[in-house]
Amino acid sequence: MIISKTPYRISFFGGGSDYPQWYNKYNGSVLSTTIDKHIYITCRHLPNFFEHKFRIIWSKLEQVKNIDQIQHKAVRMLLNELRVKQGLEIHYDGDLPARSGMGSSSCFVVGLSKVLFNLLKIKKNKKQLTDFTINFEHNILKEIVGSQDQTATIYGGFNRINFKKNKIHVKKIKNNNSLNKLNKNLMLIYTGIQRNAPDVAKKYVNTLTIQNKKCINKLIRHVDEGEKIINNGNIDDFGILLNEAWHYKKEISKNISNPKIDDIYKEAKKNGALGGKLLGAGGGGFMLFYIKDNKKKDFLKKNSKLLNIPFNFSDEGSEVIFNHTK
Repeated sequence: MIISKTPYRISFFGGGSDYPQWYNKYNGSVLSTTIDKHIYITCRHLPNFFEHKFRIIWSKLEQVKNIDQIQHKAVRMLLNELRVKQGLEIHYDGDLPARSGMGSSSCFVVGLSKVLFNLLKIKKNKKQLTDFTINFEHNILKEIVGSQDQTATIYGGFNRINFKKNKIHVKKIKNNNSLNKLNKNLMLIYTGIQRNAPDVAKKYVNTLTIQNKKCINKLIRHVDEGEKIINNGNIDDFGILLNEAWHYKKEISKNISNPKIDDIYKEAKKNGALGGKLLGAGGGGFMLFYIKDNKKKDFLKKNSKLLNIPFNFSDEGSEVIFNHTK
């Protein structure tokens, strides 16, 4: 049996510039961090005395005789891509709900790839695993997703990730004093709206280099500004910058926000938030707010129906936490 543990990520600035439709033509950059919430993938060889050869446990229970019968698209296509022959049982558990803007689909692909490579005794370093999972999602799954989620969850930590055609560079940011202050002043709020990120993204991704070029360039400049604040600025300015970036992001497409999300944002601003944003491609999921630590209790009292998820930044990327194979 092998178990992988893969962190979810929070993206602050630069979202949209990590799509290959953008960075294959222009340079992209994002500022993001992994957090102490994870996806766990358990995988073991399945003895051949069962009637089924593959058992996949996610929101459904699948017991099938061959790979092509597996309904879970990522599992089916990854097993085919790696030419898995032996029967397997694969079990998925997540600390947070899927389709919520936390990069869960890429987390899943990374975590499953991690256990399968270990099971098949194939060695991959972080760069190789990043290249493999990005290629798998873009060119095999044919999903309209960016490249930051795979990179962030594999490398772990608070990073600036720069994208160029055929090249991704991860720059660690290690100002612990500023990061601790920032972490204390952030809140993660679940909207209760689930959506499929590729469905949202496909409505605007092909316009990134045309009518949205100025907007994306501004979002990339926010990465520069955010990094400067972390390194030597007033950490409250990070919250103000989040507010500015959120309004720019909404200009990309009318599908990024909706009246419920706008109402939550207005209420947060009215009760002490300096800024915030919807995480992921848009349409629903989690919202991140910058609210000074001493104002959080009052905010939650006034918004008791909102689900707050306490979290901390984490340094670890995807890892195998248990490996007992024969």
